[in-house]
Amino acid sequence: MKMMVHDTASAMLDLLRRPRDERPDALREMYEPLQNVMSVAGDMDLVRMHQLGCGFRIDREDPRYLPALRRMQDAGVWTRIEDSLATAWERLNGAVPGIRHAETVHIVLALGDPDDDQLMVRSAGYLGMGGIPGAIQLMMWPTDTSLQKIGHAAAHELHHNVRYANVAWDPKAVTVGEQVVAEGLAEAFVRELAGEEAMGPWSTGLTGTALDRAHEKITAGIDVAGMQNLPAYVFGDATARNMGLQPVGLPDFAGYAVGLRLVDAHLAASGLTAAQSTALPAREILLNAGVSNGA
Repeated sequence: MKMMVHDTASAMLDLLRRPRDERPDALREMYEPLQNVMSVAGDMDLVRMHQLGCGFRIDREDPRYLPALRRMQDAGVWTRIEDSLATAWERLNGAVPGIRHAETVHIVLALGDPDDDQLMVRSAGYLGMGGIPGAIQLMMWPTDTSLQKIGHAAAHELHHNVRYANVAWDPKAVTVGEQVVAEGLAEAFVRELAGEEAMGPWSTGLTGTALDRAHEKITAGIDVAGMQNLPAYVFGDATARNMGLQPVGLPDFAGYAVGLRLVDAHLAASGLTAAQSTALPAREILLNAGVSNGA
């Protein structure tokens, strides 16, 4: 597998020096490697997603942006991502020899919006998307936490990337079970690589009786299908409302914490690692975890 971590630092520094009317095209050029790969999943405008989501603003001047990019460069963020991905792929390839994967994975890191609650409050300053083989998008605002953990987020997304080169993902048929298992596996994989301290806030913020209640609700809805129905179960009520979807009564990132609990039960029952479990069907993992339904 060839992994290309694109030099988005230079691209963003150039973009921020341009007149505002030139910035959308510059942003589109930066995202082009992902856009080309992700077009297989249908009409997906990454620039539009950046502008509507957690990405830095291109319609205004913000004196915080250039110092933030410089801080990321000084911290060697792009090199950290490369090193983390190399380690992660070595572990995955060794755990499941011959596992299917994209020939080339393009990785694009973008500066986030420091005023966005989804990024800064719910996600501790960093997040990613890697479920389409061949493409990983990362976003961050440099904080002590995000600078420390962005490489681990890249490994999390690589686990998704390899899983979905082996497991079919149909937006109409995908279930809550598949999505929470995938998130649990990716976080367990990060833990295998670098310890519990490397895990994201998504899987560690929910504990005790709140986690027990979320587990009960999510396992009851484990067969709910359709991509539009997943965010409420995986990301929680606040994110569902932000997306214009119906909440189901769950806290932030409940699906990650419940997914990790289910995966841990599977790992204990099977004796496998998260790396060895990368390509296993969700149904098998759920059965090992004691959940009899789930596809």
